[in-house]
Amino acid sequence: MSPSGSRPSTPPPRSHSHSHSQSHSQHQPSTPSRLKHAHAPGSSHRDDSPSPPFHTPATTLPLPLNPFNSENRTDRADENSRPPPTTPTPLRPRHWREYSTHNCSQLEGEPCEHGAFSPKIRPTSPPTSVSSTLDGDTNLDYGGRYPRGQSIVGGVNGVLGDAVGDTVFGDGNIFGDRGENGKPIGWFERWRRWWGGGGGDDKNGSAGKIMSTTRWLATTHGIKNKRRMYLVYYFPFLQWVTQYRWAFFKGDLIAALTMASFYIPMSLSYASNLGHIPPINGLYSFVFNPFVYALFGSCPQMVVGPEAAGSLLLGSVVKSSINGGHSGDDDDAMNARIAGVVTGMAGAVIFIAGITRLGFLDSVLSRPFLRGFISAIGFVILVDQLIPEMGLVHLAKHVGGVSHGSSLDKIIFLVVNVKNAHGLTCAVAFGSFAVIMVCRELKRRLQPRIPSVAYVPDRFIVVLLSAVLTWHLSWEKQGLEILGDVKSSTGSPFPFRFPFIPSHMHHVREAMSTSFLIALLGFFESSVAAKSLDGGESKHGEGLQGMSLSANRELVALGVANVVGGCFMALPAFGGYGRSKVNASTGGKTPMSSILLSVITVICILFLLPYFYYLPKSVLSSMISVVAYSLIEEAPPDILFFLRLRAWPELFLMTLIFLATVFYSLPLGIALGIGLSLLSVIRHATKPRIQILGRVPGTSPPQFENAELYPERVESVEGCLIVKIPEPLTFANTGELKNRLRRLELYGTTTAHPALPRVRDPQHNSNVIFDVHGVTGLDGSGTQVLREIVDGYVERGVRVFFCRCPREESAVWRLFEGSGVVARVGGKRHFVRSVEEALRMTELERLSGEDFS
Repeated sequence: MSPSGSRPSTPPPRSHSHSHSQSHSQHQPSTPSRLKHAHAPGSSHRDDSPSPPFHTPATTLPLPLNPFNSENRTDRADENSRPPPTTPTPLRPRHWREYSTHNCSQLEGEPCEHGAFSPKIRPTSPPTSVSSTLDGDTNLDYGGRYPRGQSIVGGVNGVLGDAVGDTVFGDGNIFGDRGENGKPIGWFERWRRWWGGGGGDDKNGSAGKIMSTTRWLATTHGIKNKRRMYLVYYFPFLQWVTQYRWAFFKGDLIAALTMASFYIPMSLSYASNLGHIPPINGLYSFVFNPFVYALFGSCPQMVVGPEAAGSLLLGSVVKSSINGGHSGDDDDAMNARIAGVVTGMAGAVIFIAGITRLGFLDSVLSRPFLRGFISAIGFVILVDQLIPEMGLVHLAKHVGGVSHGSSLDKIIFLVVNVKNAHGLTCAVAFGSFAVIMVCRELKRRLQPRIPSVAYVPDRFIVVLLSAVLTWHLSWEKQGLEILGDVKSSTGSPFPFRFPFIPSHMHHVREAMSTSFLIALLGFFESSVAAKSLDGGESKHGEGLQGMSLSANRELVALGVANVVGGCFMALPAFGGYGRSKVNASTGGKTPMSSILLSVITVICILFLLPYFYYLPKSVLSSMISVVAYSLIEEAPPDILFFLRLRAWPELFLMTLIFLATVFYSLPLGIALGIGLSLLSVIRHATKPRIQILGRVPGTSPPQFENAELYPERVESVEGCLIVKIPEPLTFANTGELKNRLRRLELYGTTTAHPALPRVRDPQHNSNVIFDVHGVTGLDGSGTQVLREIVDGYVERGVRVFFCRCPREESAVWRLFEGSGVVARVGGKRHFVRSVEEALRMTELERLSGEDFS
């Protein structure tokens, strides 16, 4: 905005020219770029006006003129009628690049390649609302932040987000809305406007001078129904259902049928063999979770369902409850309730994480931890399934500590009792495993040439043939265990039981840590699956458009889905990489495939459960063993990668978690992995990364680099300690800041051991220059430590300078000024633009003998 307060006029549209001279004048900026002059030394002068935060003691650096400012440009007609201004060509510094020139010598009709630093005049559309006129900004097509919205960042919108702040509180301030008469509007009027979609705007499109950036952009671009805008974002069903076409239905139906043939038998296996709950509860995970995710999820092609790791962790809680006497092996009803508590708690944890916008949580667990833990889970599952595959279940129950023991105990049991294995059970189990593995390998090799091979339901065929053969040959009478009646423990096909009731509190305490890990692992796997699908983005015309992936919305969707599943005592269900790839490769393009999968599972529960009676349990175990093998086979590439890098800490962490999980217990592996990962994150976050800078010889203007990384390429500056702080200062990383600075003063490096006596001459610490360009954030604790550091230097007679500090309008500068740091070091005079200017200031003050401290 110009000093007079008038709004700059919109530049007229660029006219087309048919001559080279006219084209040259057309592209010539109204005021030539003066950025090159900014690198040339100007005349020295003192300015008596109030000093800006960046004080220039000896030179004046002219700023480039703004081509959009009415005071710095002339009309286009005057520009075309006069010759271009001539300016003396300054000497170019060594670091000046050729791309900084303004070359418009192209032939007619070719685009002009302006220099990267030359102003480019682009026509903009006139403002569409009064708010843009009030703000003095006509560049609406560029977007950007609301100029007057800075005061709203720490208010309601900063805590609850723009969706809640704008729709509930109007402008983000509870008492900020104003009516047409300038008086505050009441709550009734506020809600009336909210339901009308206006979000609290008056007829001019602006309810007062304070609003969020989102609301300002929506208002200036003519988006009237802001309520629907937010509803469509947080309820993606409203977005994709309006785009759905019958052309998508065929692909979605085929994908749903293919997934049902694969994963419905798998869900029975997960529930009975890993979760130790009735098999039908595994089917519930495909009834409710995919349907709920289709309504709230932001990745159209991702399908949620039970996974081996989550089912095994849930089974560990069930076994712990059995060992504690709260349940029994044959108490299906109580075990199902425990499963509902675990699933509901995992959903609640992940839902709260989404509401509080903790979508970054999938980055807390390190890759070595996840690889070591998942590989250990695969090994544990593989060993666990060998007992039913060899027909030793009943024998294991009579040997103390085997059924609920570690993998080492089970391996010893299998070796000792291999002679007691049941022959028919081994033949059916290992034969099914071999057939599935062969089909899996054939699919992998044939699919690049014959994509339709992915549609072959090999696992469903194995399940069907094994059930038919068992019925026809009466294998159950020969000792082969079958699934039997598959029904609910309560008799109802879809029993409802709220998991968070007082009688379940002791289960809640037992399941807290495991539920948290289930949520974290589930969200991590869902995140990997969603990213592998490119966030659900489709090519133009091939699927749903405008569906953007959001980690926080994914947390909310997965949380709601698992809370609903917990009410029906289902297994935890999250997005699976393999399942989602099958959905996408078999024609699924929209969340309708998830809804159809839920419908098919409901039909299966209501009408097809009697046909699972003769399904051999050993076949279900072999299917789980295939999944366990796939978890283990992913580890060797990561191990080889870390070996090539010689990343010994990562390999040690991976090996330690694997051994602790396999040879002791799953809870120990969980606790050890999470503990070491959190310690690594905390150590990384609390370590200051300050650097001592040295001057690179022979550079003009002078350049400065890290003296610890390149000691042979830099030279020290006499009497000055130049410290670069390349990160925000918070309570986390300022605890060791004083000690690190002291090491720089004593040794000129932060890597020396503190037992070493002083080796750096104290006279080289007479001036301390802080390069704070990287300090983009600062909190109260960090400000307090910085003030203490400055006080210590000033009391010792050390001059302190800050360079490349944020602008006066920034929160960092306000904290500098409010804490007294600015006044303590000598005022704004000690805040300069560059290290070079700070060095000149130290020399000037040394020669003049001035002391501003």
